[in-house]
Amino acid sequence: MNVNQSAPPVPPFGQPQPVYPGYHQSSYGGQPGSTAPPTHYGAYNGPVPGYQETLAPGVSRAPPSLGAPPATTAQTPCGQAAYGQFGQGDVQNGPSSTVQMQRLSGSQPFGSAPLAPVVSQPTVLQPYGPLPTSSQVTAQLAGMQISGAMAPAPPTLGLGYGPPTSLASASGSFPNSGLYGSYSQGQAPPLSQTQGHPGAQPPQRSAPPQASSFTPPASGGPRMPSMSGPLLPGQGFGGPPVSQPNHVSSPPPQVLPPGTQMTGPPGPPPPMHSSQQPGYQLQQNGSFGPGRGPQPNYGSPYPGAPTFGSQPGPPQPLPPKRLDPDAIPSPIQVIEDDRNNRGSEPFVTGVRGQVPPLVTTNFLVKDQGNASPRYIRCTSYNIPCTSDMAKQAQVPLAAVIKPLARLPPEEASPYVVDHGESGPLRCNRCKAYMCPFMQFIEGGRRFQCCFCSCINDVPPQYFQHLDHTGKRVDAYDRPELSLGSYEFLATVDYCKNNKFPSPPAFIFMIDVSYNAIRSGLVRLLCEELKSLLDCLPREGRAEESAIRVGFVTYNKVLHFYNVKSSLAQPQMMVVSDVADMFVPLLDGFLVNVNESRAVITSLLDQIPEMFADTRETETVFAPVIQAGMEALKAAECAGKLFLFHTSLPIAEAPGKLKNRDDRKLINTDKEKTLFQPQTGAYQTLAKECVAQGCCVDLFLFPNQYVDVATLCVVPQLTGGSVYKYACFQVENDQERFLSDLRRDVQKVVGFDAVMRVRTSTGIRAVDFFGAFYMSNTTDVELAGLDGDKTVTVEFKHDDRLNEESGALLQCALLYTSCAGQRRLRIHNLALNCCTQLADLYRNCETDTLINYMAKFAYRGVLNSPVKTVRDALITQCAQILACYRKNCASPSSAGQLILPECMKLLPVYLNCVLKSDVLQPGAEVTTDDRAYVRQLVTSMDVAETNVFFYPRLLPLTKSPIESTTEPPAVRASEERLSDGDIYLLENGLNLFLWVGASVQQEYSASSG
Repeated sequence: MNVNQSAPPVPPFGQPQPVYPGYHQSSYGGQPGSTAPPTHYGAYNGPVPGYQETLAPGVSRAPPSLGAPPATTAQTPCGQAAYGQFGQGDVQNGPSSTVQMQRLSGSQPFGSAPLAPVVSQPTVLQPYGPLPTSSQVTAQLAGMQISGAMAPAPPTLGLGYGPPTSLASASGSFPNSGLYGSYSQGQAPPLSQTQGHPGAQPPQRSAPPQASSFTPPASGGPRMPSMSGPLLPGQGFGGPPVSQPNHVSSPPPQVLPPGTQMTGPPGPPPPMHSSQQPGYQLQQNGSFGPGRGPQPNYGSPYPGAPTFGSQPGPPQPLPPKRLDPDAIPSPIQVIEDDRNNRGSEPFVTGVRGQVPPLVTTNFLVKDQGNASPRYIRCTSYNIPCTSDMAKQAQVPLAAVIKPLARLPPEEASPYVVDHGESGPLRCNRCKAYMCPFMQFIEGGRRFQCCFCSCINDVPPQYFQHLDHTGKRVDAYDRPELSLGSYEFLATVDYCKNNKFPSPPAFIFMIDVSYNAIRSGLVRLLCEELKSLLDCLPREGRAEESAIRVGFVTYNKVLHFYNVKSSLAQPQMMVVSDVADMFVPLLDGFLVNVNESRAVITSLLDQIPEMFADTRETETVFAPVIQAGMEALKAAECAGKLFLFHTSLPIAEAPGKLKNRDDRKLINTDKEKTLFQPQTGAYQTLAKECVAQGCCVDLFLFPNQYVDVATLCVVPQLTGGSVYKYACFQVENDQERFLSDLRRDVQKVVGFDAVMRVRTSTGIRAVDFFGAFYMSNTTDVELAGLDGDKTVTVEFKHDDRLNEESGALLQCALLYTSCAGQRRLRIHNLALNCCTQLADLYRNCETDTLINYMAKFAYRGVLNSPVKTVRDALITQCAQILACYRKNCASPSSAGQLILPECMKLLPVYLNCVLKSDVLQPGAEVTTDDRAYVRQLVTSMDVAETNVFFYPRLLPLTKSPIESTTEPPAVRASEERLSDGDIYLLENGLNLFLWVGASVQQEYSASSG
């Protein structure tokens, strides 16, 4: 079923909704709720059946009120089903109301009908017709903004956010009104045209049950809907419009796309109509007398009040419509609930398609056949069986894979399996590695591949008998038959040139130009390296690291240093021909730290002094990387380059760059050029580095524009990292820089890596996101891969899946360890398959979905205008929620926002992505900052993107000054900031301290 096709027919106007016999509605959860008495009127626009009730003489109708609603006493009739229209898994955007629609006759005087209870907040009128299509929803979403977020729901059942649906629909034609257009069954009213209730004072309604809905904001009523025709007699502009089903109005609360603040329909305030009304002019209190009632073009004394006897004035601006942030789902509450519900018990991976706890929850993982969520997280753990179903839902099918993820101390690292010279057992056809899902047959002599169904012979040395269940009797003794993650020792066949690799090397390449010396960077770095070299990564419990080190300094030329252990002092060799780079020495350049410690220490002491008086401001960049790669090639090993660079490389050399910073390109079609590299030379260089296994980590210390988009190409394609310290000052940035450096040098890295993702029949990997290089469509090549890097993989259908067998993923990473050992790390994951969309939406993970969508958008800005990328994100979010609403949720009015339980934070989080610096830069955000963030997010894992896009806001004054515990976070909104408090905002990259103007002195003194 296509999300854009017309909605199913709704009950005819004028008939009660079948769900609500007797026009009553109970609150959700089976508890009795407030109801309104049956209406005295017939169907809307139909005949009025003998209405007799009037007010006592002299009693006038009160103007609409914005006060708190009086309590109602009507209860759900005995024996009536106490279920609301929405199931347990939906979230309804707006209060539910049980007030019946009432219509005044054209000659009915004001004040002659009983007033319904007044709701405390104004709401918008509901549109006629079927549910909006996804394209209409998208158009409505584009004009909204939101400042908060939240709400849950399993499919088919639900709570709902939005205007009520408990009112009977009405039909018929209102004579001589001319206000209502005619729409076909499959057509919704145009979004640009809003209509109001003709000829009626807005009815008032009772307050909804708090448990199932939210109330619109008390302050700042909604913007009045523009009228599509002249106002009827007695219709004024005082008082809020009231939510009713099937009433066209200003765009109701929609599927909230990322970044919506719900500021109401875009455009100027609706015009006041000045056309003369037909018939008699209505007088005060609806009677015919000397006093004048509300008239068009007569301004109200205050917003929302009728104008009794006032003089005509200019149209009054109406307050913007705004959604109450407290009424939408709160990420803080969702995170806290998940911690309470799932943080105490271990997550056991033995169940197929099990959705793991959120990344914000601390939990223990027990591997029983599927990879830990620390290694693999999926956007959905229940995959549609067909491609048509996947296209209809528009939920991306992707996995965020972190092959070398670090585990907490309580969890064991993957076991290492050694099969000797025969190597790991694989399928002969698809080359998948042995895993717990392989099926052994014929008494254990053969096995059937779970990925391609090929029958393979079991080697004699691997043979074992089967038990009565068909499992091998040694299954629990072999990690590859019982665990989701494990490692194989690779044979020489898995090595380059059929030769086992040498231990890798680290080369430190230091910019010694004027800027680096003046800022104190060079001296600080050299002092730190003296102790840091003792902390190089080592294999297991090895006493010392096998990694060798080398040193290069540079400005316009390169200086190589011989630090051979037999030398009394280090020797410098200068290479000035940067156009044809070569390494001037082999022996003595890459050395063991312990053997050459004295020479290395002497060198690090001398470097700051040698260049203390330099006046050289120009630098080179590409030749520096070329030199490091050539050194590793000469040593026949893989390794990593640590570059410390300060300025735009403008010296005459390969890779020379020019200043192309131009903020005038922002919000134009040429904005994408700001994210693209200036020259293709760096892509070529990166390809050579990958072939050699040369990974590049870049530390930038710019005082002005350095073209991060170009300089980051090599680190990005080689699997490296980029760190940026703008306007570096030792006293301010020393701690952050040294912390980053220590962590970067010490973390475990896999070198010269190749990763492939295999899937079972029916789906295949089609797209990849991350810091890597791909020379073909299947192999992800990484010169280096550490425990922080992820590879995001998108899957598509190429055949129909089976519900019983499910879908399987296997990630195989071939890499060289820090000790020079060639290994294969395997991760396996089994997913469920479904034929019902409800099952898909019930098993999604929003955090992973946002991770994928952010990476997809950030790659999109390289080739498309930013506005196009933003619109695509909004459209996809609207289509996802529209499909759920149409196929999984209970029928509801078009203004309600229905959210699946697992996706209740999707609009909020996507709004955060839309507000990020890459997609919506502020005036103070530089071009380099945007390029830096773009490449940073590309290889982030799910936990990092979660806190990066929705940062933690901690109220420091909410806990005692002497307390060392972290205060509970509050929702990340400016409205949550109090002048009397101090807040800490952190997003995993930056820390911001916000001090209120009225903070008590003891708090400000302690924070200082």
